[in-house]
Amino acid sequence: MVNILESALDALRSMTDQDEGQPLHVGEVMGCWIYMAGLELANATVQAALNTTTDHELKELLEEDLKLGNSQRKRLHDFMIKEGIPLPPPAEDMPDSDPNRVPLGAKLTDDVFANELSLKIASLIMRASGIAAESVRMDVGIMFTQFQGEKLVFAAKLKHSMRKRGWIRIPPFYVPPGSPQPVS
Repeated sequence: MVNILESALDALRSMTDQDEGQPLHVGEVMGCWIYMAGLELANATVQAALNTTTDHELKELLEEDLKLGNSQRKRLHDFMIKEGIPLPPPAEDMPDSDPNRVPLGAKLTDDVFANELSLKIASLIMRASGIAAESVRMDVGIMFTQFQGEKLVFAAKLKHSMRKRGWIRIPPFYVPPGSPQPVS
């Protein structure tokens, strides 16, 4: 099956020749810097969660997110270096630890880690969307559209796992005053 997004991105890539030698505008630079800072902080959070959880399914999701984050960090890092954009300070890597030796008072629950991961992913999706929409250079827009798509695919998998386990946090339903009450 043809991947529609990849086909569209390939067509757009062919138009990026017009961007050769064009400088980035300040919004594109700031977008790159903030997204990279978010990836750096997320890396430390995910490493801490991997060191704490004993849940096999959550551990697999965290490892997948770590790989995706590392891939995006590498691509964005290379782009920023090429364009002369200063890099945000990287977060320190967490040393490996035994999850069974973390004291309960210092250990977050798997539910909290999953929801924290969900919020992190949502934040990066929104950030990537904004940068893609505001970019003038085609290469920047394509890169952040790809980042957004990758995070959306992962978010769907995470949401499925969270729903299945009862971890997803759903706000209360809103029923305007005077409207028929929903049937329970």
